Amino acid sequence: MASESSVPSSVTRPADVGLKREIGLIGGTWASETSLIGSGWLFGSFYAAAAVGTAAFVGWIIAGIVVIILALVHAELGAMYPVSGGTARFPHFAFGSVAGISFGFFSWLQAVVVAPVECYAVLTYGSYYWPSLLDKNGNATGLGFLWTVILMVIFTALNFFAMRLFNRINAGITWWKIAIPVLAIIFLFTQFHASNFGSHGGFMPYGIKALFGALPSAGIIFAYLGFEQADQLAGEIKNPQKNLPRAIIFAVLIAVVIYCLLQIVFIGALRPNDLAHGWAALANNQGLLSGPLAFLAGAVGLGWLATVLRIDAFISPGGTGLIYLTSTSRIGYGVARNRYFPQIFAKVDSRGVPWVSLILAFVFGLVFLLPFPSWHSLIALVTSASVLMYAGAPLSLGALRRQVPDAPRPYRLPGAAALAPIAFIIANLIIYWSGFTVLWKLGVCIVAGYILIGISMAFDKDRPPLDWKAAQWLPVYLIGMGIISWQGQYTGETSNAPPLATMRIPFWWDMAIVAVFSLIIYYWAMAVRAPREEVLELVGRQSAPAEETAPAA
Repeated sequence: MASESSVPSSVTRPADVGLKREIGLIGGTWASETSLIGSGWLFGSFYAAAAVGTAAFVGWIIAGIVVIILALVHAELGAMYPVSGGTARFPHFAFGSVAGISFGFFSWLQAVVVAPVECYAVLTYGSYYWPSLLDKNGNATGLGFLWTVILMVIFTALNFFAMRLFNRINAGITWWKIAIPVLAIIFLFTQFHASNFGSHGGFMPYGIKALFGALPSAGIIFAYLGFEQADQLAGEIKNPQKNLPRAIIFAVLIAVVIYCLLQIVFIGALRPNDLAHGWAALANNQGLLSGPLAFLAGAVGLGWLATVLRIDAFISPGGTGLIYLTSTSRIGYGVARNRYFPQIFAKVDSRGVPWVSLILAFVFGLVFLLPFPSWHSLIALVTSASVLMYAGAPLSLGALRRQVPDAPRPYRLPGAAALAPIAFIIANLIIYWSGFTVLWKLGVCIVAGYILIGISMAFDKDRPPLDWKAAQWLPVYLIGMGIISWQGQYTGETSNAPPLATMRIPFWWDMAIVAVFSLIIYYWAMAVRAPREEVLELVGRQSAPAEETAPAA
């Protein structure tokens, strides 16, 4: 290590041009919290209960532990290199351009899909008052698509305000978004039926395999997505070395408590006739499908709470869609700063808004509306894309600990040597549990992204050289995960179509194979990581003169 540390890394830090540091600790925490408390809290407890029964709350605990580990990894990286769109840029610093292109696109892809998901959540609860928004299968009608586009336009327009004003709007929305779930927890607890726990098949009626599959498919992991939003806005957070890790950790802990309690009170408040045909039959209950918590509140005589929850169904998903359009534009800005997207996407206006990247996020968000016409149809895709993005963080942490051990780290992850590979294994297990039907669709999106980015870089004379040596593990990783999924136990099917997965690898052996494969990829990536000098050069290319990066007065 001594030979690698001859040049102090502290003299070179990336900096973003044109962005203004106007967000404090509370603003950073709320940036993540408003994404964590989105449409997931309105639907997650319902789909989780239908998938695994009483054991659903265990799924929230497992997912919470997973997300906290990933959040702590992001906290070190974000405080070390506080740049906007950080999840898209850390692999670029650690492994060079090829890995940076890939994880940058994964990051942008997952973010661009979330705003349409949140619009569908508003649509679903809104169908209670306007039934023509959805058809009998719960998919958006022509009118529903029109209103989804209108919502996307509103989110985009609000993002054109300066970040200071946006931060005030978002803070107000987030206080509401936390208060309403807490209110629901308190009053649904008054309708508690302890006998529901363990009924209709016992504690885990469909087995542990179903529990693992429910983490991505029932929206449990999806509900926790967004903890990294503070990290995506790191270029605009004041005193990021201290405020950034604290913001991420605080936001995740608040969400874990809220979601676990929500699942418990949802199960407890179900009426005996709701469970007459077992847990799986909940998914066919048309009343619950149109707005689970609001329907349940109305059914148990809490009509005023049902009304409040239907109002919240406009505010909570709306706030999440708003912040995700914000973060998508910052990721696009970051990828352009890496010179993978055209440089016009790195342009900001006088208020510090990357406006071209914002418009791109709006346009591509609309692209996902037609092939995925409902909230539930988009969940598994956005979850797998998100976790694929998260997988780049433990790889980057392990590499940067070796490449720049002397770099300032205001927050250091304890036990990183063990937690980083464990976090990579966990991320890959969640990807695997999403199922092959989801992963092959994700693969199509990835191939399309590679083609578009390749065209963009072909016309950029200042593009970084393609560093295949440091990313030689990447194609093996992506293809290998696809093959394991194809041969594994999780199909990802939500319809009666024949499963595409062969299911040849026995249960438990499949997860052992994923874990071993993950460790091989992890340590292979560590062995071929970019050399220290290249890391410092990549960071240096994104440094800016002091007058360009100083905080606004």
